Amino acid sequence: MIRKTIEQVMSEDMTGIWSQLTGDERRVVIDNFTIHNFKKGELIYAEHDKPEFLWTLLEGKVKKYKEGLNGRQQILRLIRPVQYFGYRAYFAGEPYVSTAQAFEASVLGALPLPVVEKMIRENNNVAWFFIHELSRNLGNSDSRIVNLTQKHIRGRLAESLMVLRDSYGYEDDGMTLKIYMSREDLANLSNMTTSNAIRTLSTFVNEKLIVVDGRNIKILNEFLLRKISKFG
Repeated sequence: MIRKTIEQVMSEDMTGIWSQLTGDERRVVIDNFTIHNFKKGELIYAEHDKPEFLWTLLEGKVKKYKEGLNGRQQILRLIRPVQYFGYRAYFAGEPYVSTAQAFEASVLGALPLPVVEKMIRENNNVAWFFIHELSRNLGNSDSRIVNLTQKHIRGRLAESLMVLRDSYGYEDDGMTLKIYMSREDLANLSNMTTSNAIRTLSTFVNEKLIVVDGRNIKILNEFLLRKISKFG
């Protein structure tokens, strides 16, 4: 990718941090920013890896997950364009505690974390940007922990469907979720077994809340699903 194209990507797709940078800092970012293509299912980084890059999802979908008992995954977070990830462990001075994997063919930008650290030390606006990001993600994680441990199965699955809707939106029909997940992944996102996810999906179908066609899920009654998610 030529320099001009990288600059265009940075200015258009990283507006959140780009707007906080000085002219000299922007040149440093452009000189160090690289584009990476990942195939569906390819790991971006693995648990216990040493953090090296601030990752930015430009196109596609990424999941962060942690291996639990018996190799079962717990999906911790879904990444959508344009979001930043992969930096918390570096700031904490520890290896990654989760794995990031491409849900589908994805394009990511990478910036070496020492470059990010230098900007944070020299630019208060950049520091506050990451403080805000970390604080917001921590709040979301706290809410997810409570929801996944205290809600009944129906509430957890309804919440997951709404998380998918809010993260990736609908197809052109305004009803079909713009992400196609296996039943196992949906169960891992909802903190339940695959069999429970399948049964609860069938219940939602019978109640005419959704239509399921393979991995396609069409939302028929978003209002009621949000209500189930909230009070589940």
